[in-house]
Amino acid sequence: MTGCNKMVIFGIFYAIVIISVEGAPQQKSNAQKNIEEIFNTNVNNPLQQNRGIGLIVTPEPINAITPQNFNSISGKTAACNCVPYYKCDPSTNSVTEDESFDGFGVIDIRFNADDPICPSSVDVCCADNRTREEVLNPTPLNQRPNQPRGCGIRNTGGLDFTLSGASQNEAGFGEFPWTVALLHIGNSSYFCAGSLIHPQVILTAVHCIEPHGPETMKVRAGEWDSQTTKERLPYQERTVQSTIKHPKYKSRNIANDYALVVLSQPFNLDDHINVVCLPQQGAIPNPETTCYSTGWGKDVFGSLGKYSVIMKRVPLPVVDFDSCQSRLRSTRLGPKFALDRSFMCAGGQRGVDTCQGDGGAPLACPIGQASENRYQQSGIVAWGIGCNDEVPAAYASVALARDWIDQQMLAGGFGTAVYTA
Repeated sequence: MTGCNKMVIFGIFYAIVIISVEGAPQQKSNAQKNIEEIFNTNVNNPLQQNRGIGLIVTPEPINAITPQNFNSISGKTAACNCVPYYKCDPSTNSVTEDESFDGFGVIDIRFNADDPICPSSVDVCCADNRTREEVLNPTPLNQRPNQPRGCGIRNTGGLDFTLSGASQNEAGFGEFPWTVALLHIGNSSYFCAGSLIHPQVILTAVHCIEPHGPETMKVRAGEWDSQTTKERLPYQERTVQSTIKHPKYKSRNIANDYALVVLSQPFNLDDHINVVCLPQQGAIPNPETTCYSTGWGKDVFGSLGKYSVIMKRVPLPVVDFDSCQSRLRSTRLGPKFALDRSFMCAGGQRGVDTCQGDGGAPLACPIGQASENRYQQSGIVAWGIGCNDEVPAAYASVALARDWIDQQMLAGGFGTAVYTA
């Protein structure tokens, strides 16, 4: 199946996990069931055996192009070539030289009654005199003047093109180049997200990897639309060498939910694959800072899923610890609930969907000069309660684990400079 059969897409959301009360075995059991259901970590789920991105992302050859008359499902027609955007010259009156320009303009990704002519997210309706046989590449980022370097650079709006019709918080292609997908190695089904902090090391949540052995996982970087392989820059995959879990992790309440995934080989960094910065120990972002969490949603990462196939980005304001705990106490957790100090909070805006999302996904916050578009990862998606209401969600606070991360990185011979701004 190709990327031409698109589903209705909607935003990523964060998980609802019912937090157990110490000393209540039945509640502990319920919490574990919710973790498995919400974060899709139940390895015994038979539905995971026959679905996932591996079913729909096999490359398809792009043959010789001939003009055709295309009909969209909304009834629009046009005589054009539906080709990947990078095979359509952005200039209408001249021939564009390779690596001599910054982007291709706007791509429309609307669906259903208001869909564009071409059905694939990366295809455009290209006039015959602008259609190219060869790939046309923009100027690489490292060759552009005044381009920021190093960790955490967000490609605001995306590489190559900007999106039109992105009404559900769709991220641009390569916009958050540190976001990675954790997949089952057997059938490429998606179970969690993570972030690239070193070409060979992923930061994610313990509750994501705890049910899986290293030999059962692989990591994909550089993904955007999980239903097509037509992106100009391809994704990369690596197998897992080992995993490292925080020694103080508590499965009862997911406290200290920090894990490192060491890859068998490093990723090759590129415009769409890069590491995120990490905060210094104790450097928690200020309340009301707008941060972004990114991922594909908890369900199936391909053609059979109910959720997003294009990476989403959800803007979320940071909530201070005491206010977060107070708002959580107003829920079914009760007035005596104590939020573990290993968490930070974000979200809690009514009308912003904050449920059923990617376990282990990064929450990245802006740092430094605004012109640099540099971000550091302040949180890891852990748990939440309620949906689409005013209760914030809880994230493992990366700033409280920086020293532990550094220790593990140095012990493994990786160094810490790559994620230090």
